[in-house]
Amino acid sequence: MGKGIFITGTGTDVGKTYVTALIVKKLREAGKNAGYYKAAISGAEKGPDGTLLPGDAIYVNKVAGIGERLDRLVSYSYYEAVSPHLAARINGQPINFHKVRRDYEEALNKYDLLTVEGSGGIICPLRWDDKQHVIIDDLVCQLKLGAIVVADAGLGTINSAVLTLEHLYLRHIPCRGVILNNWHPGNVMEEDNRRMIEELAGVKVIATVEPGATELDMDPEYLASLYA
Repeated sequence: MGKGIFITGTGTDVGKTYVTALIVKKLREAGKNAGYYKAAISGAEKGPDGTLLPGDAIYVNKVAGIGERLDRLVSYSYYEAVSPHLAARINGQPINFHKVRRDYEEALNKYDLLTVEGSGGIICPLRWDDKQHVIIDDLVCQLKLGAIVVADAGLGTINSAVLTLEHLYLRHIPCRGVILNNWHPGNVMEEDNRRMIEELAGVKVIATVEPGATELDMDPEYLASLYA
C-alpha cells in the first residue's frame, strides 16, 4: 500500500490545484509512481452531453501526466460553485464517506505516493445534514494524513496561514510544510511574510512558486519523504 499526503489551502483561489499539479508532476518526472485523489469537487462544468467535468482533477491529470480515468480521481462532482455540503444538499446527493474511504484506498493501492487535494480551506464542510456533520479536517483525521498548506504569498497571508496551521495543530494533523504561491523573488513584503509564518507557527516554508511556473523547485526525494 502506498503513502499519502493531504493538500489544503488557506482559502479558496490560493492556487491549491495548480500547486498540487506541480507536486505530482515533480514526483512523476523523477520516476515515482505518484497519483491524485479528491473526495469532492463543486463548481464542475457540464460537458456537451451534460456530464459533469471535474476541472481540478482534469487539470492535475493532464499537467502531471497521470493518465487516470476521471472516475478514479474524484468520488463526487457537483455543478454548483458552492461549498460541497451545500451542493450535496441542493442535489440530494450527500457524500458517503464509506465510498470515499474505499475510493481512497483503491488509489492508495495503485500508487506509491498519493496526493489528496482538499476542497477550499481546512474548515470547509463536506457534509452537514441531520445524519452527519463532516468537515475537511475530519476527513484528514479519518484518513490519518499529514498536510501541506498552500498559501498566497501576498498581503494577508500571515493571518490566514498561521490560523490554518494552528487549526491543524489543534486537530493533531501533522503539517509537513507550507508552499507559498504567487511568489515574487526579492519582494520585501513576501520575504517578510515567509519569515513571519515560520516564526509565528514554527512550520517551515518548504517551497515558493512564481506566477506561471511550470516546475516545482524542490528536491523530489525530499518531497517524497513528506508522504507517510
